[in-house]
Amino acid sequence: MTTVSRRGALSPRELTRVGDRLSFVYLERCTVHREDNAITATDADGVTHIPSATIGTLLLGPGTRVTHQAMLVLGECGAAVVWVGEQGVRFYAGGRALNRSSGLAEAQATAWANRRTRLDVARAMYSLRFPDEDPSGKSRKELLGMEGIRLKECYRRESVRTGVPWRRREYHRDDFSAGDAPNQGVTAAGQCMYGIAHAVISALGCSPALGFVHSGNERSFVMDVADLYKTEVAIPAAFDAAADGEEDVASRTRRALRDRINETDLLDRCVRDIKHLLGYDGTRDTAEDGDNMTLQSDGDTHVASGRNYADEPIW
Repeated sequence: MTTVSRRGALSPRELTRVGDRLSFVYLERCTVHREDNAITATDADGVTHIPSATIGTLLLGPGTRVTHQAMLVLGECGAAVVWVGEQGVRFYAGGRALNRSSGLAEAQATAWANRRTRLDVARAMYSLRFPDEDPSGKSRKELLGMEGIRLKECYRRESVRTGVPWRRREYHRDDFSAGDAPNQGVTAAGQCMYGIAHAVISALGCSPALGFVHSGNERSFVMDVADLYKTEVAIPAAFDAAADGEEDVASRTRRALRDRINETDLLDRCVRDIKHLLGYDGTRDTAEDGDNMTLQSDGDTHVASGRNYADEPIW
């Protein structure tokens, strides 16, 4: 009988240190298993060991098989696991990371549930994209127009910088290779950014579905967060990869993006930005062991859980 899984669960303080991790790891055509506290990827070339605590997002591509023990250790260390298409450019499913605190989730839900505060958060997101402008008086239609102009200017600027010709943005959902090199790079970069944002959001205990700019999709908030860094991080990495040739653009984009994310401490910045946007200071995460479960009573009163209140007052 094995005792390899008999370890204490991680606390929220440890889980939210996603800024100390590698951004993501992409695997395909291999078996993912566990050895001690590392995961292993076994393919025709042998076995590769990857420390699980260093992974922000594990992207599982075609031909991968993952064992229960591998998922167990990934869940314990708070890594997100995402099943993707070939070259990592299609999202199929995601495994949610472990988290105990509901503080940020409640702050997100509170801000999202009110139409006024939802718009306030959306404007705050646009203020991060346009640091030299004041979006506080802009309507949603005006903000969307500003974002469209920003993207067009970014594509044009990166084309001039790298010498890569650019016509227009094209995304072929069912045929990745149908796009030209820069479009393949932009698509690959976008999917990686979604995986990274999903990992951070899950580790913090937020809902991927409750978006403030995007709506109606299970990853609306993921897209909100990923778009904050699109013109600064994702698109430049895609054009750099396309400038090196038309072959293996997706792979080069992932490597360039991985290096750029680690060099700029993007994961740590992402954590700070989410907390700032949701107006959350962490004051509710007071339990050192993470077990801060309470019961809700009248008048917004919270009482200790694990007790029977049938024969005693709760105030």
